[in-house]
Amino acid sequence: MRDENFYPPYVPVAQRRAQAEKKLQQLRTKQPGITPVIITGHHLATTWWGKSWNSNLERYADYSNRIGRGRSYVRHRAVLDLQLKSGRITALVQGSEAQPYRVAITVATLSAHHWATIRTACTGCFDSLSELLAGSFPQALKELFFAKGAGLFPAPRDIHFDCSCPDWASMRKHVAAALYGVGARFDHDPALFFTLRGIALDDLITTTVADTTQALLRKAEGQRTHVLDDSNLGEVFGIPLDDLPKPRPTQPSTRAMPATPRQKARAGKTRVPIAQQRAAQHHRTPPPRTVRPTTAARPVAALTRSPGTMPAALIKALGKTRRGKSFEQLQDRLGWTKIQLRNAISRVGAKGVVELVSPGVYRQRV
Repeated sequence: MRDENFYPPYVPVAQRRAQAEKKLQQLRTKQPGITPVIITGHHLATTWWGKSWNSNLERYADYSNRIGRGRSYVRHRAVLDLQLKSGRITALVQGSEAQPYRVAITVATLSAHHWATIRTACTGCFDSLSELLAGSFPQALKELFFAKGAGLFPAPRDIHFDCSCPDWASMRKHVAAALYGVGARFDHDPALFFTLRGIALDDLITTTVADTTQALLRKAEGQRTHVLDDSNLGEVFGIPLDDLPKPRPTQPSTRAMPATPRQKARAGKTRVPIAQQRAAQHHRTPPPRTVRPTTAARPVAALTRSPGTMPAALIKALGKTRRGKSFEQLQDRLGWTKIQLRNAISRVGAKGVVELVSPGVYRQRV
């Protein structure tokens, strides 16, 4: 026989979903800002961040036998509200009672040691924020992020939770439903993962892109030193290049034609350029020709030739100050997004015009 004191009566799936929908409509009239978790497909998560969050919870023995109890709850839209902040998750989960249960979960933020390791490993691995949030980065970086107990994802010791339901179990099904709801929420906004773990996502992107740009500039400078002149070649190979005979220029093999009397007459005269002839007629010396500097000799002039371009605007915003300007100062002055400013710095830095003074501070190279 079923003991009603210990086991509540079975409620069909359709009835549970209808009860959750009814309660959701009631809550929306009083709390318009609530955000329920709605699973539409067959999978609880579809992106790399959402799947990795769920897999991280399921691979620990502390949760493996209990976390699955919340799958049916989150599938049947029992998570009526889910809010994520730095180190904290709050949720309303509809259970067997008329009123939803309140779930509070604290997640420890990432330690400074782990964060420094992650930032170092990320240098040069991606060029934009969209690549990181889409999970399109090298497999080695994914393994580092997912490292058990040492990556970006929390271990059981980092998670503490509480629920208002009368269940005595430590991992209640309402808590499990909220944790699965977090994985589904990462599908829609992966940046929430970094918010939850207390990670400065903009600082990560700015630092790694700046380090990549400086590495490219150092590589370009190193390539110049690899070009050996004649004296270095002579010392390396032991060959006195100055004593070698100079090769004679090859002339096209054309058959010589006999000169005509008119050609012989012209050969005896010295030809004067037309410009000098005209100057002599006007009793003045022709003005000297002005040689314009080449584009390669003046990269700044080449980049600022078109005032409407982003590189020209960036160089103008940097000015001639030796102390440089911070990333925030440039963004405020130009009114660009962070991604636009990072791309412009990378493009201009590759030309050798901009250099990094200190982390997040740039100046025009003199």
